[in-house]
Amino acid sequence: MVGTYRPASAVGKSLILQGHCDVVPTGPLEMWETPPFSPVVRDGRMYGRGACDMKSGTIGALYALDAIKAAGLRPTARIHFQSVIEEESTGVGALSTLQRGYRADACFIPEPTSGKMVRSQVGVIWFRLKVRGHPVHVFEAGSGSNAITAAFHLIQSLEKLEAQWNKRAKSDRHFKAVRHPINFNPGIIRGGDWASSVPAWCDVDCRIAILPGWSVADCQAEILSHVAAAARDHRFLSNNPPDMEWSGFLSEGYELKDSAEAEAAFGKAYDVVYGGSVHDLVFTALTDTRFYGLNYNIPSLCFGASGAAMHGFNEYVDLDSLRKSTKATALFIAEWCGVEKL
Repeated sequence: MVGTYRPASAVGKSLILQGHCDVVPTGPLEMWETPPFSPVVRDGRMYGRGACDMKSGTIGALYALDAIKAAGLRPTARIHFQSVIEEESTGVGALSTLQRGYRADACFIPEPTSGKMVRSQVGVIWFRLKVRGHPVHVFEAGSGSNAITAAFHLIQSLEKLEAQWNKRAKSDRHFKAVRHPINFNPGIIRGGDWASSVPAWCDVDCRIAILPGWSVADCQAEILSHVAAAARDHRFLSNNPPDMEWSGFLSEGYELKDSAEAEAAFGKAYDVVYGGSVHDLVFTALTDTRFYGLNYNIPSLCFGASGAAMHGFNEYVDLDSLRKSTKATALFIAEWCGVEKL
């Protein structure tokens, strides 16, 4: 969804304010202290799925616009306010707004960054291992091949690839200070049909990070090569290699560049609210900013409130940090877009 504010006469620089409305699954509800979709405010925190990532940032940006109006002012540049889908799996929501022609001189995405500016962020590759086995009755299990344990063999091998890529990351100017920037995660596993049958199939959905400047295609080739080598080292898979599917993200990493003017405007706003200069964040996840910077040469800033347990249980946003980031957002809009009296 996109809502556009158009001034009577455009004087300042245009801006995209974007948040994503999708959230990840909750997991077992009994492991939450509060209902994930019934927000609870306690001790200065709001709890709930998406409270931190990132409904708070989206609403904070909306309230930043409201604060400008409440002050008796209005922006003097076009503003697109965007709420997009699929940030958590591909980013196609943000990409579709760009493909439909929504453009601006800068983009601002208020993801929860704990009051820091995302300077560099990883890319992400999703893939699905499709492993097949040889089913037999469990009383003669040795004559069959267990697809679930074979998949575990491949997962252990991919953990070695993860270690190799983390060694390579030590040469990156931003990520060299991060202890473990490349995270491999086998996130979903499905397999087998019966407890007393050696499983004939197992599918594992996986995620692995890549650094800015690394080619997605080259990394895909490395993954395929690594899985093939591991399969050759397995009694059954050597003659029955697994299939691979690219099942979601195929995203390059992104480093914020060519954004001095937008950063200077935000720096003024930050100094008023927080004092001093904004600190950089080297981020081991990814955001939608990459589409604006990599594909459309639009400087894309990512800055927001503090919170915890994103993608986990008892997710929350710190409300005082949200107030401060909202103030900074309002002042940035005023500085970048310009304002005039109503």
